[in-house]
Amino acid sequence: MVIFSDSRNWGFKGKEAIMKKYRVTLAQDERAELRRRLSRGKGEVRMLKHAQMLLLADQAPGGPAWNDARIAEAVGVGIATVPRLRERFVEEGFAAALRPYKRGTRQYQRVLDGKAEAHLIALACSEPPEGCGRWTCRLLAEKMVELQYVPKVCHETVRQRLKKRT
Repeated sequence: MVIFSDSRNWGFKGKEAIMKKYRVTLAQDERAELRRRLSRGKGEVRMLKHAQMLLLADQAPGGPAWNDARIAEAVGVGIATVPRLRERFVEEGFAAALRPYKRGTRQYQRVLDGKAEAHLIALACSEPPEGCGRWTCRLLAEKMVELQYVPKVCHETVRQRLKKRT
């Protein structure tokens, strides 16, 4: 695996990369593992396509060393996918290049806990305020804050919680 230090000239001219920033060189065991996965023919489509692309991009002695446009056309992916995979292989390693992309791991703090949710349901089942024919999500959110069950709550949160409960 080699990273070129001068990335100023890296870019696309038409469909071909002028200078590859990331170079894929597979070891014998990595090449054998990719061929084994492809020969089984079972697995996630993305993993199989990534295996095909890595094998075709291999610039080690004995590797085909295809260019990005040729790989993209042969495998049936977008032209930008191949350089992204090259980068991922070099930066994160062999295993990371085959597994699905990282998804967001952001954890949201719940605005309505069990007690506040119970108050919301009780409020929604009660009589609406005078002048209103029924409770709206916005009215419920305002009333929850007014009664100090929660410091603040969005009408969309109220809608989602009621939808789960009904």
